Amino acid sequence: MDRETLYKFFEGAASYEEEVRIRQWMEHSPENRRKFLKERKIFDSMLLLGDEKTIEEKMRHKSWSLSSLGTELIKIAAAVAVTLGLSLLYQFVSDKNGVVPMQSIYVPTGQRVNITLSDGTNVWLNARTKIVYPAVFDKSVRQVAVDGEAYFDVAKDKKRPFIVETGKCNMEVLGTKFNVEGYSDKDDFEVTLMEGSVRVASRIGLGDTLMLKPDSKACLQKDGRLKVIPVDDYNPYRWKEGLICFRNESFLSIMSDLEKYFGVSIVVENKNVLKYYFTGKFRQADGIDYALRVLQRDIRFKYERDDENQIIYIR
Repeated sequence: MDRETLYKFFEGAASYEEEVRIRQWMEHSPENRRKFLKERKIFDSMLLLGDEKTIEEKMRHKSWSLSSLGTELIKIAAAVAVTLGLSLLYQFVSDKNGVVPMQSIYVPTGQRVNITLSDGTNVWLNARTKIVYPAVFDKSVRQVAVDGEAYFDVAKDKKRPFIVETGKCNMEVLGTKFNVEGYSDKDDFEVTLMEGSVRVASRIGLGDTLMLKPDSKACLQKDGRLKVIPVDDYNPYRWKEGLICFRNESFLSIMSDLEKYFGVSIVVENKNVLKYYFTGKFRQADGIDYALRVLQRDIRFKYERDDENQIIYIR
């Protein structure tokens, strides 16, 4: 299989006949499937680095071989690992048309990642977030699964709804901007709409359903009902810019955010601090010590770091 056709498939620009030919080629032998995965990893590595010119150049040179990539591939893979801290997993899922490549990206603690899906939808993934999505969406629906927090700027397509699945709720849109936070290890779930409209459907309890309007968010209650709350402050969603923003949040809630963004465990032994609430913002790049020192200006507490075990004690 020539590389130009494979890259058209990865970009979602391949014709139906080319898609069928690629699937038949993959099913022909394990070696073909391994080659497909290698090419997909190369493509995604360059895509994640925003190296579109490199991709176009490689597509023009059909004689480019995997062996000739050599050091270049190693550099690309290393750059992805260092700058993004990503874990990329590749798997195959069968459907009525054959084998569809599915991709899974996990963002470690303390990282955030921006990706563009095959339909042009732009997605930001926050720390400890996993997304599963097809290499190319089918002709009837666009569907992804998320565990964690993600911001979606969905490409408009009236013929194909965009569905985001989480463990607690599903969202369906056509073209819109919204933020969803639904970690499987936490009870809280909320989806905040900035632009367009979102149909939110609870998957637990009473299975409530509603249509969300801009400048509002839907929060999931314990009984499965969805509660709509107006939104007048979008600072908390500036995590995409590397900012940790909070408004009238408890000390414990802020510590939970710091754990997520800096990859540490925080043990609060000083119970006196739990009665305080704060409004402010930190730059993630300033580090956790800066954030804690700023908080110490308002309330009295000490902290000790156990760097070996990645634990901070609030005393």
